Amino acid sequence: MNIATAAAIRSRISSWAARALAIWIGLVPLPALPAEIAYITAKADLPFWDTVGKGVKAVAEANGYAFSELDSKLSAEMQLNNVRQAIDRRVAGIVISPTNSKSAEEALILARRAKIPVAIADIGASGGDYVSFVKSDNYRGAYDVGTELAKAMKAQNWASGAYGMVTIELSRKNGQDRTNGFRDAMKDAGFPREIVLRQMKDYSAEETYRYVKEMLAAHPGLRGFFIETDQPVAGALRAIREAGKEKQLLLVSFDAMPDVVRLLKSGALVAVGMQQPYLMGSSAAGALVSRLRGHPPAKEILVPVLVATGRNVDQLMPVAARTVFGKPLK
Repeated sequence: MNIATAAAIRSRISSWAARALAIWIGLVPLPALPAEIAYITAKADLPFWDTVGKGVKAVAEANGYAFSELDSKLSAEMQLNNVRQAIDRRVAGIVISPTNSKSAEEALILARRAKIPVAIADIGASGGDYVSFVKSDNYRGAYDVGTELAKAMKAQNWASGAYGMVTIELSRKNGQDRTNGFRDAMKDAGFPREIVLRQMKDYSAEETYRYVKEMLAAHPGLRGFFIETDQPVAGALRAIREAGKEKQLLLVSFDAMPDVVRLLKSGALVAVGMQQPYLMGSSAAGALVSRLRGHPPAKEILVPVLVATGRNVDQLMPVAARTVFGKPLK
């Protein structure tokens, strides 16, 4: 290395060091980081919420925002901590899927005090201020699922058959709509006998396995079950199989699992109300971005539920692959 080259390198290093020191003591502004949109999810390891998050992320990043996801793990306390963390980071906006409708209100109050706009993706809030509420048409979707179960029970000549339900939390508005929609469909179709109901707490397959096993032991004459979300269906199927009841009762559910096509075509499931979580997440993020840019969005956005059966699932899957399961477009 010659003397001129060495001198040039020393000069460059000296310049970098001087700039680093200036940045550290505040004389030179740091490059601006992109504004951030935070998604606060009810439970990140459930497929439904994971797909909602994918929809939020896609729209946030497409519009030049950084994206982060905070997991409430079904804890109202953790949800509030997540909101505080987002506020401390001075995010531009929040999309939240609350743990339940009551806990959402306090989260919304914190965000409003910090002047951070919030869009809600599913579940809903019992009060508070928000930009937009994006939800599935839970009542209509569950009603249509109940209609399919009633048809199948009539085809089996189970005209006086009774049914049971394993529901999501009924403190949630979506749980109330889903349960009431299904009940109304069964009643309208001539099946008013609801014998037993259990509410999920941890939303696991194991929990629903225990519930269904107990329900079958106590009520052996049950002819139908409605399971109100995805992963727990595996527990219900296991309990039914162990009881040797595969031919003696029918199962319907809400939210699609990856093997939904096989389950419907085999008859293990009669019908599934498939929410479109990717569309819900992208719609909530779109509403938030619209607000951030000075264009008030619709206060409520209703996303239809796709009701799949063995008859129509092949036709639905090209759309469902993206909007239900969040798979990238080919």
